[in-house]
Amino acid sequence: MAFIKINKQNFYHNLNQIALKTGSVEKIAIVLKDNAYGHGLELMGRLASEFGIRHAVVRKTAEAEVIRSLFETILVLGDSIIKDEVYSFTINTLEDIKEAQKGAKVELKVDTGMHRNGIAFDELGEACTLIKAQGLELTGVMTHYRSADELSSELFWQQKQFERVKESVKEAGFTHVRVHSHNTAAILRTKSFDEDLVRVGIGAYGYSELPHLFDEVTLRPVMSLYAKKISTKILKDGERIGYGGDFIASHDMTVSTYDLGYGDGWSRGDSAQPYITSEGLPILGRVSMDSISLESDKEEVCVMSDAQAAAKQFGTISYEMTTALSAELRKEVI
Repeated sequence: MAFIKINKQNFYHNLNQIALKTGSVEKIAIVLKDNAYGHGLELMGRLASEFGIRHAVVRKTAEAEVIRSLFETILVLGDSIIKDEVYSFTINTLEDIKEAQKGAKVELKVDTGMHRNGIAFDELGEACTLIKAQGLELTGVMTHYRSADELSSELFWQQKQFERVKESVKEAGFTHVRVHSHNTAAILRTKSFDEDLVRVGIGAYGYSELPHLFDEVTLRPVMSLYAKKISTKILKDGERIGYGGDFIASHDMTVSTYDLGYGDGWSRGDSAQPYITSEGLPILGRVSMDSISLESDKEEVCVMSDAQAAAKQFGTISYEMTTALSAELRKEVI
């Protein structure tokens, strides 16, 4: 079966670059949601913990359970709010507060302009009152930036809004809460970090979607995707490959089938504009559910060593290339 190589040295290099921005490893919260962006939840959690990361962010409580023993705190972004010593839960709506289990640790997300999730600023006073009335423990205040990876002033506008949020929460009587707003793009742009945490997702795995103008920090891809040979055939000039026979051999050629397909989360793409692997081999014809064809007789080939470069071929982003991959793909640490 196709498999993934995880480069531990590159992962630690990326975390070190973030630590240089924050001033401390202890201020990094590693985002491990969605199977650690396709890299392996438990594996990447363990490697991050060994590096010294003390905080993690996941999507669901089920993910938190897998890595519970590895971190001091785990922020759950979207699930039922329950009382737990390790987990804190994101409040996105006033209803979340009303439905939360008494004594639960919560982190108040405030909408400063993204208009996706979070309490509106004019709901902030009511939210603070409800948190006290429900007997919840407010451990954090957070927001999310909509355009930190774009060349505009919107990041600074949202940061100004978040300053108002922090002041309002403090005035409501909550003085011992951690504040965090920075994602990868924001922390890579910042010149002076003064918050309690940074939520690092894609940057930890080796990618920045910032315009090159901001690219002062070198990140290294952590994941490489490999496929293994199933069989080899000698095709004659004019013979066709795969469903629909989209590829027609222009010469006698050695073609092998490899065990990677859209069933593994690899994009089917467009056979008229074939994907070129990291080894410079175009996929011949259509991607099948469980296989691709390449002009090669190697026992294994590297299909993708840089998700950002691969994403450009499909007109998407690195996030989608990695998170789409099946969690069943075997991981090998190098």
